[in-house]
Amino acid sequence: MDALWLSAESRGDSAIVTVRGDLDIVTSPQLDECLTQAQDSHSSIILDLSAVDFLDTSALAVIVGHWKQIEGAGGKLALAGARYRYTKTLWITGLAERLAMFDSVDEALVAQASAADPAGS
Repeated sequence: MDALWLSAESRGDSAIVTVRGDLDIVTSPQLDECLTQAQDSHSSIILDLSAVDFLDTSALAVIVGHWKQIEGAGGKLALAGARYRYTKTLWITGLAERLAMFDSVDEALVAQASAADPAGS
């Protein structure tokens, strides 16, 4: 069993939540807690899934729940680095087409900054 490693950091107006390892029924509560803490101080969150080796439906439920809360409050949740091989649940359920997804955290940061300042000033 792979251990789960989570970290959160502020970058500009966004919180970057980085996940390494497996997101499953055992580790989903840890992801939920980490995202809840990030939401307490940021309205824009980027979930870095580039080092996720497995994602099941319980983790997907956590992500969708936070996505709905954040979007409902006027914020943004973006996913970065989700590799199809390990996170195919996102595509199977159609959520990959509904969630903001980027190849990297840096791309997500640029997109969120552009959305926050559409005039480019």
